[in-house]
Amino acid sequence: MKFLIEKKTIFKSLTHLQSIVDKRNVLPILSNILIEAKNNELILSSTDMDISIKESINCDVIEEGATTINAQLIYDIIKKLHDESKIEIISNDGKILSLRSGVSKFSLACLPKEEFPLIESKIEGHKIVTKAENIFNLIDKTKFAISNEETRYFLNGLYFSINNEDGESMLNFVGTDGHRLAKFSIANSSKSNDVNGVIIPKKTINELYKLLSENSADIKIEINTNKIIFYIGKLIFISKLIDGTFPDYKRVIPTNNNEILTVNRSNLLSAVDRVSTIVNEKSPVIKFKLFKDLINLSTFNNDNSSATEDIEANFDGKEIEIGFNSKYIMDMLDNLKEDEIQISFLDNSSPIIAQEKSNPDLIYVLMPMRV
Repeated sequence: MKFLIEKKTIFKSLTHLQSIVDKRNVLPILSNILIEAKNNELILSSTDMDISIKESINCDVIEEGATTINAQLIYDIIKKLHDESKIEIISNDGKILSLRSGVSKFSLACLPKEEFPLIESKIEGHKIVTKAENIFNLIDKTKFAISNEETRYFLNGLYFSINNEDGESMLNFVGTDGHRLAKFSIANSSKSNDVNGVIIPKKTINELYKLLSENSADIKIEINTNKIIFYIGKLIFISKLIDGTFPDYKRVIPTNNNEILTVNRSNLLSAVDRVSTIVNEKSPVIKFKLFKDLINLSTFNNDNSSATEDIEANFDGKEIEIGFNSKYIMDMLDNLKEDEIQISFLDNSSPIIAQEKSNPDLIYVLMPMRV
């Protein structure tokens, strides 16, 4: 195998591939990427057996061949080369890879391509075409609510479903950790069949989010009961799905919250941030007292320290005193973007809903805490 390639071309691809590799893997081959050179194209692959990436890039192939090399090592070497470097890579027997760029030369140990797992990049299932920014925005608004609690593994990802409403195909993402819920829906211009729902793992979501941030074109998605594949330009991103049952999130979203608070989002976020300075980790609760056109925020800690702040707001309902986890409130407010938002209440023990007026398809639900 022998090929010539520019640093900026291969480095961008290596950035995608090395991030999914498990650096502490007990199987050395899973710390490697597969490099295949043929037809003036380089095909790079990596996998941790749950997530896989295959990406094709153009290059000057002098001699076809394939080998595998440690992902972190080749990434670090190429990262340190000059940005305008041209790189020559040679592997005569699949055991040693020689990398040359200007006066720099490296000889690196390889593992044979035969040891690398087969990556299956075709499945039979639902096919969807959508804009990359649709999936990016769905992830962006919901990923903060994913649970980190491993015992409830079915919450360690985002629930993805598709349903057709009034002639529109709606893409839905939902995340919840049992204390808060984030749901966002976007209409897709391309029609597709209903998809009952799959759970995409958190690591997949995080890696996909990075990949889609670089892309604005249409992407293709294929889904079956076990696997999801994203075709993003010349990159194929494959992931297993979480085998579990996601909760019936529709039952969690209140339908009778009729006490409506309208407030400036950034003012409320800043006030919560200030008041929460003294909360402790064991009891991060902030108390909200709602009066006519006023919110009083307060908290105290075990050291007898306290904080309080008043904020003007539009509220004409019954007085309510309710507590929330300060971090959860700030996460929710951070992910809303409009200047004015609406928060609806029922009473001091029921979940609230936070929304933007112009975006009814974005719904945040938060459970209260005892005060």
